[in-house]
Amino acid sequence: MPKLRVGIVNFLNSKPLAWGFLKGHRADLFAPSYHPPAMVARMLGQGNLDVGLIPSIEVQRIPQLRVLPDLCVGARHEVRSVLLISRCPPQEIRKVALDQNSRTSVALLRILLRERWGVVDAEYLHERPDAERMLAEADAALLIGDPALKVDRAKYLVHDLAGEWHALTGLPFVFAFWALRLDAAQMFAPGDARRVDFRAARREGIAHAEELAAIYSEQLGLPKNDLVSYLTKNIHYDLDDESLKGLQLYYELAYECGLIAEARPLIFCE
Repeated sequence: MPKLRVGIVNFLNSKPLAWGFLKGHRADLFAPSYHPPAMVARMLGQGNLDVGLIPSIEVQRIPQLRVLPDLCVGARHEVRSVLLISRCPPQEIRKVALDQNSRTSVALLRILLRERWGVVDAEYLHERPDAERMLAEADAALLIGDPALKVDRAKYLVHDLAGEWHALTGLPFVFAFWALRLDAAQMFAPGDARRVDFRAARREGIAHAEELAAIYSEQLGLPKNDLVSYLTKNIHYDLDDESLKGLQLYYELAYECGLIAEARPLIFCE
């Protein structure tokens, strides 16, 4: 039986969703690989993955994807790991260096610049996630994931994009979710030996937040307690009704900004 090819984002915030089935008793059914968010989406679109934790904007750009229900990487308020940093107020930003690994957060930033700060004519360039290098070339920088967690907030003006989205809309923001190709959907049909309970995997992963935080505390050089709080308070993993409302509005605004060709409804795979 071929293993299910699973693409996982190589950031701490994705690990609770993947922990259960990568570390659990059915781990031998999977061929996991770890990539930046943009690469997971690209590989899923090219057919090199069966399932991927993709940036939420990419389901609008890759045809015929199905979304696993109830699961996401999101934030109800501040997320702490998607940041706009600058040395000038956001209203004065004219050039932005974007983390080359991002897709969803890039679109979110462009929406916020227009809708929240009235900036419609900014120039954008893509860079490696290095704050000082990015700000040497631009007025502001977008950083996501683990590099954003390590930003020295005392050195810059810092805007948390999930917090700014909530201030604008009153809604949560969804950064990523599990998506699969149409030709892989049968693997999730009842009775298929490879069928996996992704909800149970999430529960198991959240239960191991302390262990994950300890591992990443050493890797990132950040306090373990801060990372436990990040995983359990800043990030939320439920694609609930409020999150879906926020996602729908995000797609509508992305369409209005010319960032996607249309705002299609999600198609879920049960």
